[in-house]
Amino acid sequence: MKAPTLGELTAASFRIGCLGFGGPAGQIALMHRIFVDEKKWIGEQEYLHALNYCMLLPGPEAQQLATYAGWLLHGVRGGVIAGLAFVLPGALLVFGLTWLYAALGTTPVVSALFYGIKAAVIGFILEALWKVGKRALKTRGDLVIAVLAFLALFLFVLPFPLVIGTAAALGLARSLTGPAAELAGAGAKSASPKAGQAFATAFAWAAVWLAPLAGALAVLGPDHLLTRVGVLFSKLALVTFGGAYTVLAYLQQQAVEAEGWLTAPQMIDGLGLAETTPGPLVLVNQFVGFMAGWQAEGGGLLLAALAALMASWCTFAPSFVWIFAGAPFAERLRRSRLATGALRAITAAVFGIIAKIALVFGFAVLFQATFPLQLPTGHALILPDFLTLDPLALLIAAAAATALIRFKANIVLVVIACALAGLARLALPGAA
Repeated sequence: MKAPTLGELTAASFRIGCLGFGGPAGQIALMHRIFVDEKKWIGEQEYLHALNYCMLLPGPEAQQLATYAGWLLHGVRGGVIAGLAFVLPGALLVFGLTWLYAALGTTPVVSALFYGIKAAVIGFILEALWKVGKRALKTRGDLVIAVLAFLALFLFVLPFPLVIGTAAALGLARSLTGPAAELAGAGAKSASPKAGQAFATAFAWAAVWLAPLAGALAVLGPDHLLTRVGVLFSKLALVTFGGAYTVLAYLQQQAVEAEGWLTAPQMIDGLGLAETTPGPLVLVNQFVGFMAGWQAEGGGLLLAALAALMASWCTFAPSFVWIFAGAPFAERLRRSRLATGALRAITAAVFGIIAKIALVFGFAVLFQATFPLQLPTGHALILPDFLTLDPLALLIAAAAATALIRFKANIVLVVIACALAGLARLALPGAA
């Protein structure tokens, strides 16, 4: 496999950032399509190993995977470029839309365009399921792990780290009793990592991460909005296992109820905006930061922009700590039969995780109403009211899935076509 130039890596990473609709499931599939299938810069096993490692980390796993891929191809420089390019397009778009939202509110045309894109996201996630399934579900045991992961998250609402940890334990046990797994040695870093070097790397990048927060604390004091935003999102960066949805309850509790930075309906609007734009779903953090600065006493655009920047930096900068300090050790584990077995089981569990995301997101997009079903476990299972099925959304989603899976259609064209199809909603009776 021929390594790309730094310019080629930058262009491909920016392309991924611009087309990264569909949350982590769609973004992981998109990176596989570009880095593995189209460019052939990274091998299949390398990619899966990197994905498995990133699933174990707190924070946005798709951005971490982009950073890991860049690090594999061009070291720290490549990791920084790939990680930032993955986030930047979506962050700029979310910033602009949040500004319009704060100043002008939503408009019917914009809502209709996002309606079509949101339906297309279902197609992206189904394509991801198709691709991950072909790679991960090679044995009956893999399928069992995937089903158990799905049920654990959807039906029993178990904590995400517990599901991943259990899958890893099952894979470890399987590797002890089964035949030796095929190890992916091609392209792995050959040098053995040093603990001292890893600690120094972690310390240096942690200092980069915390520098804006330390500056706000020193200059503005602990009670200033920028400092409080930095503290909150730095804490969230350490506990966001399982992606954006797992931390939304805590974020709403702190940002809406405790701090009063925005209202609950505004929080929901922010999540919808993040879901329908490229980039990680945790860009909702940037929305929260912006609204906190916009609506603060004496606030406005400048404070909103600084608060949004602080929220984004404290959300995404920690990924560089985990990747640059830990990836060399993760690469070394690729030569371990036990680690390979554990990570293979995590790959199977990822299929169940994506399936759960697809179902929950599909309920939200394809049906206009849902209802809670109380389970004996004490949790409520959110199910759709099938009488409220949205035929247009279903048609757009089905067309997107068919175009991507059956015809390998260009992603840009699919997004544009679905956005334009969403405009048809304006012609429907009762459309806003």
